[in-house]
Amino acid sequence: MQVGYETALSPSGKLGVWWFIASEIMVFGCLIGLYVLFRVAHGGWNDQASHVNWRLGAINTLVLVTSSLTMILAFNAVRIERRQRAARFLLVTVLLGFTFLGIKSVEYTHELGEGFTPASGMFWSFYYIMTGLHGFHVLGGIILNLTLYITAVRGTLWSGNKSSRVEFAGLYWHFVDVVWIFLFPLLYLA
Repeated sequence: MQVGYETALSPSGKLGVWWFIASEIMVFGCLIGLYVLFRVAHGGWNDQASHVNWRLGAINTLVLVTSSLTMILAFNAVRIERRQRAARFLLVTVLLGFTFLGIKSVEYTHELGEGFTPASGMFWSFYYIMTGLHGFHVLGGIILNLTLYITAVRGTLWSGNKSSRVEFAGLYWHFVDVVWIFLFPLLYLA
């Protein structure tokens, strides 16, 4: 009874993903809370914050929102068993993730070249910690989605319980996107 196995395993897998996301919400929630508290208490960060490139941040926001759409389209393609389409959307999601990291590396290179390091002030410490941790999570999502893409190309994504992994990867990827939706206005626009 393959269907029974998949049904029994899928809810516990989804619960595991939600528990993981909840723990990561706590991490980012604490960092964002500390950032807001320090910014309100100490002020004077406007001069430091004015040096971030909000245009690149906005482009990265568009990139991540688009990648969430391609992740939804990949999951939908898996559900209706459109295998090539699922693989294609997984690949696009991976490429958009790499695009995000590429743009972020251009930002870091420029900011570090201008002398803005984590030691340059409290704003820069928070900026590098929060965007760096987020970038690490994007990299994790890229690896996860790249693995799913490879299994889709090999044709093994649809055997057994593996198709639900696209849903789990999508939940994680959307979490990464939502975190950026909070970081962008806090770090680039406030």
